[in-house]
Amino acid sequence: MSDLPTVVATRGAAAPDLAERAAHLDAVDELAPARALFTLNDGVVYLDGNSLGALPSHVPDRMRDVITRQWGELGIRSWSESGWWTAPERVGDRIAPLVGARPGTVVVADSTSVNVFKALVAGARLVPEDRDEIVVDGTTFPTDGYIAQSVARLTGKRLVAVEPAGLAARLGPRTAVALVNHVDFRTGRLHDLPGITAAVHAAGGIAVWDLCHSAGALPVGLDTHGVDLAVGCTYKFLNGGPGSPAFLYVAPRHQAAFDSPLPGWNSHADPFAMAPGYAAADGAPRGRVGTPDILSLLAADAALDVWDHEAVSIGAVRAKSLALTDFFLECVAAYAPPGRLASLTPAAHAERGSQVALRCEGAPEVMETLIARGVVGDLRRPDVLRFGFTPLYVGFADAERAARVLAEVLAGKAA
Repeated sequence: MSDLPTVVATRGAAAPDLAERAAHLDAVDELAPARALFTLNDGVVYLDGNSLGALPSHVPDRMRDVITRQWGELGIRSWSESGWWTAPERVGDRIAPLVGARPGTVVVADSTSVNVFKALVAGARLVPEDRDEIVVDGTTFPTDGYIAQSVARLTGKRLVAVEPAGLAARLGPRTAVALVNHVDFRTGRLHDLPGITAAVHAAGGIAVWDLCHSAGALPVGLDTHGVDLAVGCTYKFLNGGPGSPAFLYVAPRHQAAFDSPLPGWNSHADPFAMAPGYAAADGAPRGRVGTPDILSLLAADAALDVWDHEAVSIGAVRAKSLALTDFFLECVAAYAPPGRLASLTPAAHAERGSQVALRCEGAPEVMETLIARGVVGDLRRPDVLRFGFTPLYVGFADAERAARVLAEVLAGKAA
């Protein structure tokens, strides 16, 4: 648990200084124009994009076309004429550069949980059977743990839960596959994807990464760092909408041997032959199962248009994310009553995702009051206030206001 940064200015003098700095930082921010691409409520600071991203403003019109023309007028012809059939791979190719993957390696389909299941079982099938341990991040998002437990039961392997810091030391000749979260969902800690992946490979295992809290927030480098398999969602920093489908990455070197535990007709080499025997398709389509959720998939596709704007790049997003979270922590340190908050989020940039988690006594009541006052974060029981910073639509004035209102709530000031 890291200490909040020390601020030299006195509490009374800090407020105007920090507000002025926020205004200046927003004025020179190269990503500031991207804010206009989103539908945001006036007077609300939205710091929950790490749970559900904001709505890109053009998505409703795009979806009206999908529903009224593509579905309503063309009907079943849209599978070919509107490109519905190839959408899982086409949208995957749009996500690929955001996670450092080449075309043809990412497919968008199903939920994160389903893709974790596919990746773990398929990963275990890529190594010799005498490798009988599945290693899982001991701080993982609960569903990943539940899926890993089920996969262990189904495959007859032993599940080993290890905190990421100790994971490399626990790997060995029995390791089949390791499942790790790139960013810890509670604390915002960024784990060492290159180092852990290299350690898994040195032990002879398969590295599977959950990118739900990093895709669209920071560079990932799947190809560069030799990741084997990865999964991630599209509804957080990629702003695809509630429940929008997840994605699955399969490294090119594993695609021919990728043996999905869910071989559906959509991943068949000749799906419309309706053959009784299964023959897997080539490449990314092997990750498909059944009929795609076209409405949610095309909403996610439309949302990805924000990344087509010239100033928007994953590098610029990462730079602003770090600046925003630094500034927010500075404002919290300057404004908040002493001793009321402790940061769980690492101070070091190399260890930080795009959120700030603050331990706080009475956190449920504090967050409820914050939301009522127009600062929307979220809560991880029993005592963690979590604030997600999506640089495409969150500015420095938002960070300053959020910290100031938080301090007022903690000090018991009236709304």
